[in-house]
Amino acid sequence: MAESRGRMLLKAAGQGAVAGLAGVAAMTAGEKLEQAVTSRPNSYVPARTLLSLLGRHPAPDAQPPVWNHAMHWGTGAVLGALRGVWSVTGIRGPEANTGFTVVRLATDQTLENATGIGAPPATWPAKERAVDVLHKVVYAWVTGMVSDAWIAPDLESRQGTTSH
Repeated sequence: MAESRGRMLLKAAGQGAVAGLAGVAAMTAGEKLEQAVTSRPNSYVPARTLLSLLGRHPAPDAQPPVWNHAMHWGTGAVLGALRGVWSVTGIRGPEANTGFTVVRLATDQTLENATGIGAPPATWPAKERAVDVLHKVVYAWVTGMVSDAWIAPDLESRQGTTSH
């Protein structure tokens, strides 16, 4: 009996979550390498954002590493699930990875700014924006490459290829 569409999507989301964890691992390794070269300190904005989302009120200088990891890895897995769904439905390759980079950046910025923990990227120093984008590109491309390699486009549709 053939697997239902819903089950295939759920399976792809689970595989995508694992791919997202691979993307976070690559991003984290890149961040640590970059920090060793630039002496840039760790950012605890992810931790403070998660705490705020949970109804807590972290101090502006709070540096809770466990919450930082929870947000860092959790966001990577959740968004990886989306990328897995993209893979199984035929949204794949470099174009998808580029779009997924925007999804990752937009998710982080939306959560950080909606909670009042972050500031809009346009207010950041250019070097910090570049570093953030670079690390998110690594996450998105590694997640996408793992997802596309692991998940076949079994649910790719040819319907709707024109606007009418």
